[in-house]
Amino acid sequence: MKVSAQSMPKSRGRPQIRSDEATQTVIHEAARHEFVTNGYAATSMEAVARRAGVSTKTLYRLIPTKESLFEGMVSDRLDLFSSRIGAELIDHPDLASGLEAMLIECGRLVLDGEIIALQRMVIAESGRFPEIAEALYKRGIQRTTAVLSAWLDLQSKRGCIVVENPKLAAGMLLGMMISEPQRAALLGQRRSPGADEISKRARICAQLFLRGSLNREDPK
Repeated sequence: MKVSAQSMPKSRGRPQIRSDEATQTVIHEAARHEFVTNGYAATSMEAVARRAGVSTKTLYRLIPTKESLFEGMVSDRLDLFSSRIGAELIDHPDLASGLEAMLIECGRLVLDGEIIALQRMVIAESGRFPEIAEALYKRGIQRTTAVLSAWLDLQSKRGCIVVENPKLAAGMLLGMMISEPQRAALLGQRRSPGADEISKRARICAQLFLRGSLNREDPK
């Protein structure tokens, strides 16, 4: 009895190989957990590889040093934040709602419990490892401010608001949004705020800011 080629079971083929970019994302996620749990000094590349489920050979091929691993981890989180600030928020038809949504995303990023723990770790170990403080500041804090600054600058050029120095205004606005709950969480005086509290705070901050910067001459 002959068996036709069509009746033969089809091979499933080789499993799809994960891209280097996707593997790096998994590694960065594993690194964040390791740094938060064990601290920077006590975290080894081998431990990160185990948590990520990759070989140390693959880890060192993609990310050669622990310093670059930390920098990449911070950048990876900010890339996710930046991706959420898409055209829908930038061109939001309602200025107040658009700013409120921007501040919610800032709050979700900076006031996240794991990010607070990471900041606490950096403060504790930056004396021995100043490079991690520099990475968090330049690749994290400054980039967050830059995203908000660009939005304010755009709205100012459109004539919706009056802001002479968008970068300075962005820093002040971000401080109003996150400083108090961030300090309280860093010092262990309270938990990181939840989604409802972040949304409420963003709404109040947006209203206060726009009361002082709204262009009253704008015909809109």
